[in-house]
Amino acid sequence: MFQAFLIKYGEIGVKGKNRYVFENALISRIKEVLADAEGMFRIIREQGRIYVEAEGAFDYDETVAALKRVFGVVSICPVVLLEDQGFEALSEAVLSYVKEVYGDRSMTFKVLTRRVNKEFPMESMEVSAELGGRILDHFPNMSVDVHHPEVILHIELRHNIGIYSEVIPGPGGMPLGTNGRSMLLLSGGIDSPVAGYMVAKRGVYIDAVYFHAPPYTSERAKQKVVDLAKLVSRYTGPIRLHVINFTDIQMYIYEKCPHDELTIIMRRYMMRIAQKLAEDTGCLALVTGESIGQVASQTVQSLAATNDVCAMPVFRPLIAFDKEDIVTIAKKIDTYETSILPYEDCCTTFVAKHPVTKPKVEAIRRSELLLEEKIGEMMEQAFATEEIVEIGK
Repeated sequence: MFQAFLIKYGEIGVKGKNRYVFENALISRIKEVLADAEGMFRIIREQGRIYVEAEGAFDYDETVAALKRVFGVVSICPVVLLEDQGFEALSEAVLSYVKEVYGDRSMTFKVLTRRVNKEFPMESMEVSAELGGRILDHFPNMSVDVHHPEVILHIELRHNIGIYSEVIPGPGGMPLGTNGRSMLLLSGGIDSPVAGYMVAKRGVYIDAVYFHAPPYTSERAKQKVVDLAKLVSRYTGPIRLHVINFTDIQMYIYEKCPHDELTIIMRRYMMRIAQKLAEDTGCLALVTGESIGQVASQTVQSLAATNDVCAMPVFRPLIAFDKEDIVTIAKKIDTYETSILPYEDCCTTFVAKHPVTKPKVEAIRRSELLLEEKIGEMMEQAFATEEIVEIGK
C-alpha cells in the first residue's frame, strides 16, 4: 500500500536561514543509506517536509530499518500521497486507507488536518469533521476520541495530499557532517562504540584509533574492534580506523614507571598519539567512552591527569552515565553482544593490581621523565607502522 515515507525532523526546523544546509546534509545521508536498500527511490523536498518515494517495488522493512539509522530524522511516517482532486476523491482515499490499515478493528480515532494549501476550498476543522463523520458511517466499530485517541489520522493538504497515521521513531540528532570530524579512541569494550554513536548523533563524522598490543592482544581482539567499527558505521557513515601497535610503548612504560601509575601514563600516551592522528587527518576533537568513577583511570583526578596532555577538546558523551544506561544504548545499536566477546584489549592486559585513583599531575610528569631516552623513537615507530582499515566504504 505504501510507496512513500514522510520524514520529519526536529532541530533543523529552527535553523533559520541556514536550514537548507542541514536539510541538504540530511537528504544526502538518506540517499547514502538507501543506496544499499532494495528498490529505487527519489527524495522530494517541499515546504519543511521531506518525502522518500519508492519508484517501483521495494523492501518495506529494509527501507524503514535504513531510515531509522539516519541522524536528524525524528520520525518516519508511511504515507499515501495523492493528487488534489477535490474533497470527494480525498474522502474515498481516506476510507480505503482506514479499511486497508485497520480493517474492522474496534478503536478510537481522531482526524487531524493541516491545510498548507490555502486554495483547498474547505477549512482544516471542516475537513476533519467531515472525514471523521464518514469514517463513523462506514466503520461502526470505531468511535471518536479527540483527547486520547488510539489512532490519529493525519491529513496534510499541500501541493499533493498526504494521508498517514503511523509514526515510527527515528534516532533524532543532527545530520552527519554538519559539525565537523572527531577522532574516537575505540577499544573492544562496551563504552567507546556508544560514545562514537552519540557524538555522531550530533552531526560529527567519526574516525577511530585502536591500540593493538600483540602478542598480549590477539588478532581476534583486533577483529572484534573492526567488527564494532562496522556496526557503528551503519549510523556514522564510513570510518577510517587507525590501528596503532602499542606493545613496545606499553612494555617500556611497564619497565620504567611506577606500577600504580601504569594505566594513567599509558592513557596519556594514547591521547598524545590520538591527538597527532587527529591533527593529521583534519579532526577537531578527541572522543572517549569514559564515565566518571567507572574505573580507577576515570576518577575526576585521573581524567584531569589524562587531559593534561591534550591541546584539543576531548568529548566524553558518557561522562555522567551509569553503566546500565550505556548498556541500554549498546543493545539498541547492536554493539553489546560483540563488545562482551572475551578478547582482551591492551588496557585490560596491563592493569596494575593497585592503580592510583587520585593521581597528581606533577608526579605523573616526573614519572614520564624516566621514559625520555626512548619514548620519542617508539612513538615515531608506532606512527610508521600504523595500519589503516577503511570501514563502511
